[in-house]
Amino acid sequence: MVIESVKPFLAVAVSLVGTALIFLTRENRNVREGCSLVTAVLKFFVVFSMIPAVMNGHTLSYTLFTFLPDVSIAFRVDALGLLFATVASFLWIATTFYSVGYMRPELSGLLQQKREGALLSPLKEHAQTRYYSCFAITLSATMGVAFSANLITMYLFYEILTIVTYPLVAHKETEEDFAGARKYLFYLLGTSKAFLLVAIILTYVLSGSLTFKPNGLFPDGVNQAALTVTYFLFLFGIGKAAIMPFHAWLPAAMVAPTPVSALLHAVAIVNSGVFCLLRVIFHVFGVELMKALHLGIITAVLVSFTIIMASVYALTRDNLKARLAYSTVSQLSYIVLGGALLTPNSMIGGIAHIANHAFSKITLFFCAGSIYVATHKTLISQMNGIARQMPWTMAAFSVGALSMIGVPPLAGFVTKWHLAVGAIEAKEIAFLVILLVSTLLNAGYFLPIIYNAYFEAPEEDTSHHTLRHKGRVKEVSYFISVPLLLTAVISLVLGLYPDLLMGFIRQVI
Repeated sequence: MVIESVKPFLAVAVSLVGTALIFLTRENRNVREGCSLVTAVLKFFVVFSMIPAVMNGHTLSYTLFTFLPDVSIAFRVDALGLLFATVASFLWIATTFYSVGYMRPELSGLLQQKREGALLSPLKEHAQTRYYSCFAITLSATMGVAFSANLITMYLFYEILTIVTYPLVAHKETEEDFAGARKYLFYLLGTSKAFLLVAIILTYVLSGSLTFKPNGLFPDGVNQAALTVTYFLFLFGIGKAAIMPFHAWLPAAMVAPTPVSALLHAVAIVNSGVFCLLRVIFHVFGVELMKALHLGIITAVLVSFTIIMASVYALTRDNLKARLAYSTVSQLSYIVLGGALLTPNSMIGGIAHIANHAFSKITLFFCAGSIYVATHKTLISQMNGIARQMPWTMAAFSVGALSMIGVPPLAGFVTKWHLAVGAIEAKEIAFLVILLVSTLLNAGYFLPIIYNAYFEAPEEDTSHHTLRHKGRVKEVSYFISVPLLLTAVISLVLGLYPDLLMGFIRQVI
């Protein structure tokens, strides 16, 4: 049953109002950051309020305006979109809280450390009003993608998401930051204009419709070659999914501040990409057409290559954020693999990984930021023994890393279990082997970090860039440590109680 409701539009609009308030209160940073936090909480409650209706089998709908027949800016809330929106809106609250501690040296404890005689200068962040404003608009665009009723609405918010996150990636305004941000913009705008927009036009020509439908848009008798071309234009046009070879923007964007990397490259941007691909698979082409054209198996092969190669790249990176970036490239393809195998269990695994990956990976990014604030170190080789000085941070990091490896009873295990069963259901044992190999690679690039942090002795470092010498490294402020512990606990809860997500997922499949 379709219910007309303004709630999906409110979920998009509330953070636009928040943006205006952030700008108006820019002279008082306490009020400005309070506006950001209140806006995040309000957005989450608007999204959360839609859960009962959707779980009862209803779909919420709202049309903003119409251009042409069946071409409109319209919103539609179903289980798939609501799962993504709930995760993203909740994690915006955690990231806003984290940002306050990360962006303010006096709250991160760096000024206190300087008074105690350390030589490290405090972090000097700037343009914080722009930072919080762009974050708010980013979440509006994310909600727009999640609640799009058709391809044209999805495309509009997909593009807004790219443009508004450019200032966040280039936030520090160094030459390296601008170079990374240009690469980010080139890949995402280039693929969307060259491939995605063409795919949407072809879809309209071939089907006469752009509105998502449970069994796909295309009528019987459409030329199969044209459908195949259209599908691959979608696959490579949605660059935010980071499928190789269109993945290089994601490691380049790691020049951004850690809270940006955490929310954008563990949740909003990357999940928007894989979410859009699942929309295309389920609600543009449909499962039966995907099977008939053998598109699922081809997609599974392509993303399997990404899973393995990105993991190999991660093994070679000493910079912690770079290793996490390549891990993200790999983990995103698990979501697409689940959709592409087209079996019930594989789809459960792929959809569940939207939430499982988000909570586990944002934990890892939060921990990377905590370590950077406390030690000013970014290289894994410099972090021996850090667990003795930052036990809470490394405990949370260990939970996130073990979840990404797929160790029970953490969230990542639920994903890999269903993907493995799905591969067996599809009688595609090769993909079961891919999952096993990738799990070994995950262990290869995460376990040494944990081992060195707990069991190696800290190296003596007298550099003026560190607080590690003389035992001065310690956990930073609650603004930073509480969010990373919270997301780590949720990663455990999602593994122990996977049924928390199953209501959403069963509605989808």
